[in-house]
Amino acid sequence: MKGISTERVKQAKACFCALGSITTRSQFGGYGVLADGVMFGVIAEGELYLRATDSLEPAFRARGMVNMVYSKRGVPITLRYYWVDEYLWRERDELIGLARQAILEACQELQVKTGTHGRLKTLPNIDINMERLLWRAGIRNVYDLRLNGAKRSYLRLLQQQRNLGLRVLLSLGGAIAGYHYAALPLALRSELTQWFEHTMTLLSHGHTPAIRGGMKDLA
Repeated sequence: MKGISTERVKQAKACFCALGSITTRSQFGGYGVLADGVMFGVIAEGELYLRATDSLEPAFRARGMVNMVYSKRGVPITLRYYWVDEYLWRERDELIGLARQAILEACQELQVKTGTHGRLKTLPNIDINMERLLWRAGIRNVYDLRLNGAKRSYLRLLQQQRNLGLRVLLSLGGAIAGYHYAALPLALRSELTQWFEHTMTLLSHGHTPAIRGGMKDLA
């Protein structure tokens, strides 16, 4: 089953790459699927399940999607994650649209939970000095950081202070994904490092990388 799930993870990363930096972490005996640190799905036993919210759940049920059932110590627990069948996999645009909505609503729930007082310094790698830098860049709480993503947030910081290195970018990525910067998953570290090198090359040639809006992180 692990091999099947690994292939499904690859498929999910390819499918949802336009929604942000897609990473995974251990979750419910399988893999949580995250976009810029926001979990919107779970892959277990080779199947993908999308995260439901109060407003999305009726839409999932209307199209016949069924709940994920997770066994904890032999007790079945019904989760608010809904199965993506092969038909929906073939309807790529619809699937991406549902995933995008799941991400946006997950962010909204986080905003309600943390409010304007979700202090950045409660995250890994963010000390009071980094929090002040982020504030000056217009990123004032956990929600803002997750919404912008690591790369976009880093470019905003560069507008305030030009001598920021790779460690700052890795720290932002770790803060969003829930890791110390030195313990980032290899795939995420590699992606951020490559992006950093590319961005520094652009800057050295006098080009200014664009900052995009919305949930999509910089490519």
